[in-house]
Amino acid sequence: MFRIGEFSKMCKTTIKTLRYYDEIGLLKPEETDKFTSYRFYTTNQLVKFHHVQSLRQMGLSINEIKQILSGISAKAILERRKSELVAEISFAQEQLSRIQFILLGREEPNFMNYQAIIKELQECIVYSKRMTVPSYDAYFQLIPVLGKKVTQKYPDIKCMVPEYCFIVYLDGEYKERDFNVEFCEAIDRMKPDFDDIKFKKIESTTAVSVMHKGAYSGLSQAYAYAFKWIEENGYTVADAPRESYIDGIWNKENEEDWLTELQVPIVKK
Repeated sequence: MFRIGEFSKMCKTTIKTLRYYDEIGLLKPEETDKFTSYRFYTTNQLVKFHHVQSLRQMGLSINEIKQILSGISAKAILERRKSELVAEISFAQEQLSRIQFILLGREEPNFMNYQAIIKELQECIVYSKRMTVPSYDAYFQLIPVLGKKVTQKYPDIKCMVPEYCFIVYLDGEYKERDFNVEFCEAIDRMKPDFDDIKFKKIESTTAVSVMHKGAYSGLSQAYAYAFKWIEENGYTVADAPRESYIDGIWNKENEEDWLTELQVPIVKK
């Protein structure tokens, strides 16, 4: 038999690890001297230790290994671990793809100020109106009038906190003038439709988010960046993009300080 120090050298592990395995019942020594508490191991424990280490190197937890050693079938545990590893590999590949996109994109000056993240857009209730807008500047007249009309009809309505209003473009292509949009404002409750204003629930969705700082006239660069990111990272567009207005003329004096979030719903290819 081997004392714990000798056995640790044979196993290429620490004495601390062997003591821990003994304490939790994972690998108990063949004998323990009742007077000195010295632990003694045999080659049988060496085989068992190798089995434990092989399972540890697969990434199994101590509890999972104890289940296997107790006689529970390893198949279900290993299948679950396999699924975890496949998910981890997929996530790592996505991270690598995003890093590669940024590194390659450094050659494109217009992309230098943009970054993309994937986020979940929560389910929400909105009031909405479809309209034809002559230009971006027209938003500053049309949207406040629309908000006033809704609150006059339903004074008890409150905007979602934090506020979330966005435009969905309906033309299927970029247009600088006379474009068709649907304006949506997230609110706290459903109400009956009136006039040309509709109330509906927007389902949750996964989207690529890109922040644009500055005038709306520069949004085309944000769109170009977002769509290139989507294509090169293995996604496809699932629905019409949204423009969410965070800062604008209503709270910022300079258009350089306007902040717009471009949200493009996506699915994995």
